[in-house]
Amino acid sequence: MEREQDVLSSLPSLLTGHSREPQRAGEGDFATRAEILSRTSLVIKNTTRMDTATYRCEVAAPSDTKSIDEINIQLTVQVKPMTPRCTVPKAVPVGKSASLHCHENEGFPKSTYSWYRNSEPLSPDTKAKPHNSSYTLNPATGTLVFHAVHKGDTGRYFCIATNDAGFAKCEEQEMEVYDLNIGGIIGGVLVVLAVLVLITFGICCAYRRGYFANGKESGESYKTPAKPDGVNYIRTDDEGDFRHKSSFVI
Repeated sequence: MEREQDVLSSLPSLLTGHSREPQRAGEGDFATRAEILSRTSLVIKNTTRMDTATYRCEVAAPSDTKSIDEINIQLTVQVKPMTPRCTVPKAVPVGKSASLHCHENEGFPKSTYSWYRNSEPLSPDTKAKPHNSSYTLNPATGTLVFHAVHKGDTGRYFCIATNDAGFAKCEEQEMEVYDLNIGGIIGGVLVVLAVLVLITFGICCAYRRGYFANGKESGESYKTPAKPDGVNYIRTDDEGDFRHKSSFVI
């Protein structure tokens, strides 16, 4: 980019200065980017935001009654906005609030923002809002807030950042507004409660019938019956086990 500024015409010499770091044309960071043309014009190549400043031109004319003079020139380098970053919620229930954000920080002067729904602009003016729409739009921050969304707010949204140097647009994003199924939610809760009741009832029945009894404890609680008086247990070869015989003592 080149910008040429006529400072003074038909004077013998030219000096330039920068408001932050005064220097002559062709010196410092201007060594490869600035040059004087026809002794009256300064050309700065590849300008950036850092070149925004006040420039001073000093003119020396020894033969004039006023041998030296100067003039200050304010230079503002404008930068087109970059593609803004947009944040749009994908789905919002009816009656809830929703916030959409748009921002970029490269443009100069500072960008202002506008929002569009289905390619139609959303006005920040409260009197120009669509019927039944409740939102607040801040062009300086790029924030769009719906206080209570309704079905008509469903659509494709995008934002445009604008300044004196140009504009930039973010990609469209869909926002869906859906109804809450209150009946379905209540029905689901009732089904879960019914299942819990059935599980609890089944566990109680199983305990009563002894399905959860500890077999080890049952085995330990068993005791061998006491041997009656006068009864002797004798093991025989034929039976292979114990049998008892009664004996009487006289």
